[in-house]
Amino acid sequence: MSLELELKFRVPARSLSKIAKLRIAGTRGDAHSETQLLSTYFDTKKHKLRRRGLTFRIRQANGNYIQTVKAAGTGSFARGEWESEVGTLVPDLDKADDTPLQNLVTKKLRRSLKPVFRTSVRRITRLFHAGNSEIELAVDRGSVFVNRRSAPISEFELELKSGRSADLFHLAKVLAQKTDGQLDLRSKSERGYLLTNGAREAATRAEPIHLDSKLSSLEAFEVIAFSALRHFSTNVDAVRALDAEAIHQMRVGLRRLRAAISLFNKILPNASTARIKTELKWLTDELAPAREIDVFLEEWLFPFVAKSKPKRGARAIESQFTAKRNAAFEDARRATEAPRFRHLLIDILEWIETRRNVCEDNTEALIGRTAAAILDRRIKKARKQAGHLEELSPEERHKLRIKIKKVRYGVEFFQSLYADKDRKKLDRLVTRLKKIQNVLGTLNDAKAHEEMAKEAALTAPLQNRRARAFASGMLVGQEREAAKGMIRTACRELRKLHPLTVEPR
Repeated sequence: MSLELELKFRVPARSLSKIAKLRIAGTRGDAHSETQLLSTYFDTKKHKLRRRGLTFRIRQANGNYIQTVKAAGTGSFARGEWESEVGTLVPDLDKADDTPLQNLVTKKLRRSLKPVFRTSVRRITRLFHAGNSEIELAVDRGSVFVNRRSAPISEFELELKSGRSADLFHLAKVLAQKTDGQLDLRSKSERGYLLTNGAREAATRAEPIHLDSKLSSLEAFEVIAFSALRHFSTNVDAVRALDAEAIHQMRVGLRRLRAAISLFNKILPNASTARIKTELKWLTDELAPAREIDVFLEEWLFPFVAKSKPKRGARAIESQFTAKRNAAFEDARRATEAPRFRHLLIDILEWIETRRNVCEDNTEALIGRTAAAILDRRIKKARKQAGHLEELSPEERHKLRIKIKKVRYGVEFFQSLYADKDRKKLDRLVTRLKKIQNVLGTLNDAKAHEEMAKEAALTAPLQNRRARAFASGMLVGQEREAAKGMIRTACRELRKLHPLTVEPR
């Protein structure tokens, strides 16, 4: 097995031809070579290998057939790779011994493995020498094919053959800046599987997190942080297509990463972490108006307009905020197209992988023990405010909601550490946390929507100002009525919060 340390960047097609010829200060590049690569990816009808985190392909190049098994790295861009030469474009599972595929091989699997998609790529390769590091650059132009559907491939990959990951990231940043390249954490195989489902720009949710109780706290953080990075970065295409759910999922991914940083703050380097937190907040703030106005329209204004009488003022407000939402969606798209966003993706991944200046004394504790302590401490802090929730200002309630959200994300992060028999307790805790979070979220939204309704009334043109003011008053009254009793519900659920009585395995 070899461990593949690789960074992949999507690049505008116009930039591909010049990448391999670029001169990079501080490096020496060997002459480039060109190869035509035809790869066929195999799986079962229900994509069993993919569900197990495996990729299985046969690549044809220069008259040879290379069979490859790949396994995604846990919380890392490093992937395990096992190669063997075969005679034809037919899988030879006998050569999958000593690979993660070995335990899945049965007579049924041998019968059910079929080609699911293929790629055809013209690859230009070049070896760079930076200090004592050797880094291979591969520039790929081609397509991925599924039956009659296809999608273009226009990207470059950097693989660390030997040396330091810091040199890999330095070269990556230089090439990305010169080509407008964007870090893409999805492999060609992931794009192929998306195409088999007919999806190209759909919103994606968080993937399950699997932690081993023998991991150190820092290693566990890396797994969680990488998962969150994948979550928000894989939604970028759908955000650019102005998909409301993708904007929501990107924000959730950002919040998950920010929550992980907060939960593990004692073992993270202060200086570099502060810079990452600043950039994450920037992107979160850029997406916030789009999400807030969309919720206002979909959950409150559209239902209100449908049943309100008279409708003139309500429809005027609807028209006003529909235009505002469209503008906010465009702002979100522009944020993901900005150089600052592209830099952020590389910086986060480098920050996760290199972990400079970390205090080793705080990283050796095993995550099984640390996870329980983190959750207990956070639950106790949140529960303290149950007695005086009604006295909190809207800003203080918002801060409490963030605390509750961090506890909930923490439970979801650490869930795999607990035995199956304890999962029901965890599920009940998550359900309670969601209830509290939803109540506090509704109260927070009501405050924001009240401000929006006031704005609609105050900025209305003279000819329909009265109608808008009347409709705004009705909308605010409806939300205030719905908010009655919510604080009591939140107090009741907060009092029921207790530290977990079960320990991780």
